[in-house]
Amino acid sequence: MTKTHQLHSKLSADGVASLYFEHVDLPELGADQVLIQVEAAPINPSDLALLTAPMDLNTLSSAGSGFDTVVSASAKPGAVEFFKSRLGLSLPTGNEGAGTVIAAGSSDAAQALLHKKVSAFGGAMYAEHRVANVMECLPLPEGCDAADGASSFVNPMTALGMTETMRMEGHTAIIHTAAASNLGQMLNRICLADEIPLICIVRSEEQVALLQSQGAQCVINSSSPSFMQELTDACDRYNATLAFDATGGGSLGSAILNAMEGAAARHMTEYNRYGSDRFKQLYIYGGLDVSPTTLHRGFGFAWSISGWLLPQFLGRAGLEVMMRMRARVAAELTTTFKSHYAHEVDLPGALALDLVREYATQATGVKTLITP
Repeated sequence: MTKTHQLHSKLSADGVASLYFEHVDLPELGADQVLIQVEAAPINPSDLALLTAPMDLNTLSSAGSGFDTVVSASAKPGAVEFFKSRLGLSLPTGNEGAGTVIAAGSSDAAQALLHKKVSAFGGAMYAEHRVANVMECLPLPEGCDAADGASSFVNPMTALGMTETMRMEGHTAIIHTAAASNLGQMLNRICLADEIPLICIVRSEEQVALLQSQGAQCVINSSSPSFMQELTDACDRYNATLAFDATGGGSLGSAILNAMEGAAARHMTEYNRYGSDRFKQLYIYGGLDVSPTTLHRGFGFAWSISGWLLPQFLGRAGLEVMMRMRARVAAELTTTFKSHYAHEVDLPGALALDLVREYATQATGVKTLITP
């Protein structure tokens, strides 16, 4: 039986959040399972829900070294109640990663992956080894290393899922917030290739310049005094009725709905106290802003606000769509879906206090890759 070090997270009932390593036994392989030697795993914003979301970063402390390192912090006010369903649980971390298959089950599908480089999705990837079902694995193209494939699920499949959602629901353009992120840059490349109008919302002129240098056709700075005018004009120009909001909290989502309605109102021929009949859809898929979501209701009654999560979308889209998306990711792994990393660290290095503080801020351009 193989043992491996896994990075775990725990939140205790007495309000202490901690990150540490467990030396765990991996299960014997089933027929359709493989054993991956993990070589690269990114820290995505979606991973922070387990890693740092409950932590008051002002109280971070560290003890021990190597695989005996333990990082602890007091829980944020309200975190124990908010995360009560996970209290006391030791949870493995890391949504995705890539490496080499070093053992395989008896099925033809599993044996076909033996000694191949694959990426995998499904949790517990911040580890030296990971047992995965063959359906959780994506064989990497010849010439791709583990770092190329480490981020081949969460961001690429989310970005493609946004364009698939647009088509499935009959929209013709997309508005995207936090658009200078790795995911946002991927979405921009997809939309340019597929000729989909994309309105990119960022929060600084540096991020405007970054996306424009990559060919983005419409980039709007939410910090600009003319933000609402520019956004309404863009919604009108592209007939934009679909938005994906990574911030979640605050009033940005409300501003987007109001801009959509403002664009629609320009084409109304008579007054209607219920607003336009143009349907507007806002999907919240992230939580960069943890404050309450605030709505300023000036967008009529033809609207919806929903959550959007990749696994739920894939369940709705079906196997055929998912396999088509995966094939595109594999084919364009080092172009459209290439990720960039500011740091590469080994497993214990992922718990360096300065680095924990940095990735907890979810800042643009400072993504970390763990290389066990």
